[in-house]
Amino acid sequence: MATAKRIKAWTGDRTVSHPVEDAVKLVKANATAKFDESVEIAVNLGVDPRHADQQVRGVVSLPSGTGRDVRVAVIAKDAKAAEATAAGADIVGAEDLVERIQGGFMDFDRVVATPDMMALVGRLGKVLGPRGLMPNPRVGTVTMNVGQAVKDAKGGAIEFRTEKTGIIHAGIGKASFTEEQLLINVKALVDALVKAKPTGAKGIYIKKISLSSTMGPGFKVDIASAGA
Repeated sequence: MATAKRIKAWTGDRTVSHPVEDAVKLVKANATAKFDESVEIAVNLGVDPRHADQQVRGVVSLPSGTGRDVRVAVIAKDAKAAEATAAGADIVGAEDLVERIQGGFMDFDRVVATPDMMALVGRLGKVLGPRGLMPNPRVGTVTMNVGQAVKDAKGGAIEFRTEKTGIIHAGIGKASFTEEQLLINVKALVDALVKAKPTGAKGIYIKKISLSSTMGPGFKVDIASAGA
């Protein structure tokens, strides 16, 4: 009943496109759950990810952070393992960590690995791949600079990639963020998507943007107002 009551109490027109500032206001106003809801963005792109030249993938550092405590696992040895620990990595290991992950250990949100460990990490493709956690040099998670990769992940860097239907879903903060903090993050992500436009994309690239909170309704965003 509480859910039905909350739905009845939703405000704002969900049938029209709102300037991004208004959409952010509406999302915050409708985030009435008893916990700090995540604010999420969905961007429909005019791409077909089944074609290699139309895949959109990258990483963007959200200026206001994510509001989440990101748990980072680093697969590295010796000096690089020590560097990762010093930078604040939550779990650090080499063969031992790979074996733990193969055995079902998944208590992390991001995996970073040094290039020399990728032969080992390759064994984890079936486990990490479907969850979007496989280290990848294109998004900075296969690197010798593990300290910086850990700091980036902890400081608000998020990965984005198109799903099969050509949609990008990403968390861009919490309902407790100020409107300004959420706006800055929305524009940073949209800017990153524009820059990541693949060569194979034809016609309209950014087709639709919507914002929502975990338990709240979605609101359409006027694309131009979001910087696209």
